[in-house]
Amino acid sequence: MKVMASKTLGGCALAAGIFASGIAAAADPEAAPPPLGASDWVVQVTPYLWASGMQGDISPFPRAPTVEVDVPFSEVWDNLKFGGFANIWARRDRFVFSGDLMYVNLSAAEVVGPLPDLAPEVELDAELDSVQFYAAGLAGYRVVDTPQFSLDALAGGRFWYVSNDLTLRLENVGSRSFKEDFSWFDPLVGARVFYNITDKLSVMGQADIGGFGVGSEFTWSVLGTVNYVFNDHWSASLGYKHMSVDYDDDGLVFDVDMSGPVIGVTYRFGGPTGG
Repeated sequence: MKVMASKTLGGCALAAGIFASGIAAAADPEAAPPPLGASDWVVQVTPYLWASGMQGDISPFPRAPTVEVDVPFSEVWDNLKFGGFANIWARRDRFVFSGDLMYVNLSAAEVVGPLPDLAPEVELDAELDSVQFYAAGLAGYRVVDTPQFSLDALAGGRFWYVSNDLTLRLENVGSRSFKEDFSWFDPLVGARVFYNITDKLSVMGQADIGGFGVGSEFTWSVLGTVNYVFNDHWSASLGYKHMSVDYDDDGLVFDVDMSGPVIGVTYRFGGPTGG
């Protein structure tokens, strides 16, 4: 069963929250790394915008039909109830930490169409209220640190929580309500590279892989940004992010790919000044 654009919950949930973030930032633009000898923590706080669509397969309830999702970011705004994204990046000497949060709550979305596996001649009308949340935390060590280039090795995990409240209405049959929530944890390993082009302009790349059957079967993400430093505290970033998740447990399916541009502004405090 294929549901396009705003007619699918799962894709809307991730992409719609993006808009609600307001001014945003790429997942952790570090404008210019402080000298290695610094002993204080350097912390960056980033609310961010990720203009993501979603493609894949979702089954929000056990034994429910799997829904094929194809949701462009441009068609999810009307379903948003509340949403936000935030990232924290911190460093002390060679020790680093990256945290990323997402919370999205959608007002009822509609799904209209036949049920090819159950009753192809019957139209399905569904209203769905959904909450999606994830929190990722990775700690690591700065393997390479020069004034121009740095490389960090990272390890940690990402926790997912999904809650769905669904009302189904079948043509000439009646209606029924369902409520389901599920969660899982994915261990992750990753790396982050940073390169200063000038004292104001830089590029950053970060990637992770995980799941390994502990939570999802497999998950991975990659982010690349171009960053510009305004002063000791403020920088802006523009880039692109892709995340893939393949979760399937006891009839609950969340097998999706999410991609889109990122843009934002980061505030930095603590540690030495100068970038």
